[in-house]
Amino acid sequence: MERRLHGKGFREVFMSKSLSAFAFPAAIVLVGINLRPTMATIGPLLDVIQHETGLSDTGASLLTTLPVALMGLCMLGAGRLQAAFGDRRGIASGVLLIMLACLGRWVWIGAGALLATAVAGGIGIAMVQALMPAVIRQRAGTRAAGLMGIYSTAIMGGAMISSAASPWLAQGLTWTAALGVWLLPALVGLVAWCLATSPSDVLPVHAVRRPVHRKRRGWLLLAFFGLGTGAYTLVLAWLPPFYTQLGWTAEAAGALLGALTCAEVASGIAVSALIGRAPDRRAALLVAIGALLAGMLGFSVAPAVLAWPAAVLAGCGIGALFPLSLIVAMDHGDNPADAGAIAGFVQGGGYLLAAVLPFIAGLLREYLADLAPAWWLMAALCLVLAAVAVPLRPGHRISFQN
Repeated sequence: MERRLHGKGFREVFMSKSLSAFAFPAAIVLVGINLRPTMATIGPLLDVIQHETGLSDTGASLLTTLPVALMGLCMLGAGRLQAAFGDRRGIASGVLLIMLACLGRWVWIGAGALLATAVAGGIGIAMVQALMPAVIRQRAGTRAAGLMGIYSTAIMGGAMISSAASPWLAQGLTWTAALGVWLLPALVGLVAWCLATSPSDVLPVHAVRRPVHRKRRGWLLLAFFGLGTGAYTLVLAWLPPFYTQLGWTAEAAGALLGALTCAEVASGIAVSALIGRAPDRRAALLVAIGALLAGMLGFSVAPAVLAWPAAVLAGCGIGALFPLSLIVAMDHGDNPADAGAIAGFVQGGGYLLAAVLPFIAGLLREYLADLAPAWWLMAALCLVLAAVAVPLRPGHRISFQN
């Protein structure tokens, strides 16, 4: 027995323990928290970044727009990513790219460095998010909706921690260190993923392509995900600069974004816990859209007076919409491979759509010196979201059979 134990690697010993049942969900969380800090740390530090690098408002918007757009492009090629890397190695490679992007921001100063690391981090995030849904669907089976909710909540939790902490880290260290220190949780996530998974855990490569783009329902799901995620990218990039322009300190503006993302986490947890009891997701979707609309109206009408309640309402809406839109998309697949193809298409095109909103906001700030119209625009888009949500009845599947 002793010789057999010594002959095992650390991963096999680790996975033989009673806690092995929690290893995969833990790895999902530790990977997920690394999928937003490269973007969430920018907003609270944007004023100092622009001062130090000379970035214009439009150029600064690219620090969010570029990674989000690249996430979309890479996700549209999820099948090719899986064929080239495999699920396990592809996710590990994505986390490694995120880690290297953070390291680059710490040691390489300048506008070019920020844009290059935005690209690298965006590709890394895309690799993880393109491949993870099908892995979760395969491993979790009937519990996939709950685990997707946990995964989505971990993503928002990473944004919450990094956005709130980055101004304080910049004050105690440097702004480059505040952007780069997030390589440490990325390293932890990479190690956890490698320990909790093995080549036998992942999906085989499928040669059959699933033409989601030919399905009207696929485009409806894409629009819903893209508009909801656009609200997230908009506040992530421009909420702190909006309030520093109103006279708030960077720490206070970062705390406001932290409160918004804390509300996202809370609503994400609620979705994870309760969504399995509601096969018809539309009521939850409409409640989430209503909360987001109320938050956008608060930012538009009385940003100083209603800042905190508006942030909480917007966060609750965004935090519920993100996992719900992925869960609804995966509901349309008959098997893990179909669900992964649908989720990849929805996220790919959806992130391309979501990338437009922070760029529009950057143009508004540069040419109008005012971000309030961006909140009005998102409020109007909430009405579009509600109209899209109504037809998403349960039981509908996207069939790829001839």
